[in-house]
Amino acid sequence: MSVSTAVEQTENNAPLQILAPDGTVVRPDLMPKLSDDELRELMRKMVFTRVWDQRAISLNRQGRLGFYAPVAGQEASMIGSEAALSKEDFILPSYRDIPQMVWHGYPMHKAFLYSRGHIEGGRIPEGVNVLMPQIIIAAQCTQATGVAMGYKLRGEKKVAINYFGDGATSQGDFYEGMNFAGVYKLPVIFFSQNNGYAISLPFEKQTASENIAVKAVAAGIASERVDGMDILAVYYAVQQAKERGVNGEGATLIEAMTYRYGPHTMAGDDPTRYRTGEEQSEWELRDPLIRFRKFLEAKGLWSEKDEEAVIEEAKAAVADAIKKADETPKMKVSELIDVMFETLPPALEEQKAEFLAKESK
Repeated sequence: MSVSTAVEQTENNAPLQILAPDGTVVRPDLMPKLSDDELRELMRKMVFTRVWDQRAISLNRQGRLGFYAPVAGQEASMIGSEAALSKEDFILPSYRDIPQMVWHGYPMHKAFLYSRGHIEGGRIPEGVNVLMPQIIIAAQCTQATGVAMGYKLRGEKKVAINYFGDGATSQGDFYEGMNFAGVYKLPVIFFSQNNGYAISLPFEKQTASENIAVKAVAAGIASERVDGMDILAVYYAVQQAKERGVNGEGATLIEAMTYRYGPHTMAGDDPTRYRTGEEQSEWELRDPLIRFRKFLEAKGLWSEKDEEAVIEEAKAAVADAIKKADETPKMKVSELIDVMFETLPPALEEQKAEFLAKESK
C-alpha cells in the first residue's frame, strides 16, 4: 500500500536519510524548517540524554535505581520523534522510552521513582500526555489506537504515538493495533525503533519479512523506513506522519533503523554474548551525536563550550532528580492496596487492615 513520497524516492526502499554520517546534508529538499535555536535545542537534548543515561546506569549499579533500559545510540530516534510532536499529542512508551516521556513533561524524579517501583512514579501530572511505560510487549500498540479513536471522535487535531522495539512486531497486539487503525483511518503513529535485537535474538531470526515497514501493507496504512541515527530524518518522518494523521489520512508505521550501544536492560543482559565488537564499532561510526554535532559545527551553531555546558546541566539535573526521589517517603503496601480499586472489595479491605496494623508498629 502507500508509503510517503520521500520514501518512494529512495532507492531499494533504503532508510530515509537527510544527514550522512559525516554531517553533510544529502537531501536538502527534505530539510525540516527549523530555526537555529530549534536545531541547537535538538542537540542539547541529545547530549543531555546521553549524560543522563550514563548517570542512570551508574545509579543502577549502586543499587539506587531498579529496572533500567539503557538508551545510548537511540537518542536521535527518541528526541527527533518527540520534538516533531506538540505537547497536546499523546505518547504511549515502552520501557526504554523514558526520554520521550521526560521531554514531553514527565518529571525526571518520577522516572526514577518508577524505576524503583514506587507508586509516585505512576502519578502523572495533569496535562502531561503520556502513559506509563508498557512492560507487556506491544500492548501499547492497541492502547494507542484507543487514544487515537478518542481524538477522531472528538474531532481533535492530535495524534497518538506508540514506541516499541523490533521484537514487538512479532506480537499479535502490533498487528491488531495496525489493522484497527487502518480500518478507521486513525491519527496514530506506530514507531518501531529497530535496533537489530529483541533482547538477544537477531532481527532475521524472528521474522522472514524483509523489514518492519513492509508489514504496514496488509493493514492498509502508510509506512516509512528512516535512518534512526539521523535526528533530522526522524523529525521529518514523524512530522509527515503527524500531518497525515491530523488531516484524516490515517495511521503511519515508521521503522527507525538504530542501535543500542549497551545491554537490553541492566537486569543481567550481556550483549557481548550475541553481538560482535566489529558490529558495534561500525554502528558507532554512525553515532547520532557525532553526526549532528558535525552538522551544527559546520553552521557555526555548536561548540565545545556549548557541549560542556549541557553536560554540567545534565549532571546537576540528574543529581537534583535523584535527591527528590530519595526524599520521597517510602511506599507502604496499604497505599498500594488503596489505589487498586475505587471501592475496595472485602478481601482487600481485610488485607489492608492487616498491613496497616504491621505498618503502625
